[in-house]
Amino acid sequence: QVRLMESGGGLVQPGESLRLSCAASGSRFSINAMGWYRQAPGKERELVATITGAGRANYADSVKGRFTASRDNAKNTAYLQMYSLQPEDTAVYFCNVEYNDYNLGATIETWGEGTLVTVSS
Repeated sequence: QVRLMESGGGLVQPGESLRLSCAASGSRFSINAMGWYRQAPGKERELVATITGAGRANYADSVKGRFTASRDNAKNTAYLQMYSLQPEDTAVYFCNVEYNDYNLGATIETWGEGTLVTVSS
């Protein structure tokens, strides 16, 4: 079973930057897609960005030009670099991974526990 460890959240002021990381660990697996979602207080979880194994990223319109998703396949780690953060970016950010589990012979989707990003002056 793959476990996801997210890190990098925190409290920043408007206009500042943060980088989130999501490291996957386990045995006998390979990762397909990785993605970032967020859930603000009182709102539904929404897609922020996805990135393929080839490094092709797609973004929500609300973060285009400000956020950059990347991944290090050798480290099974995804990153979300966030620039020009605004109060409306305040949310719990979740990592989402689809992977092939060779122990189970199945493709599985899993979520991290989330990391809180708070943007406030």
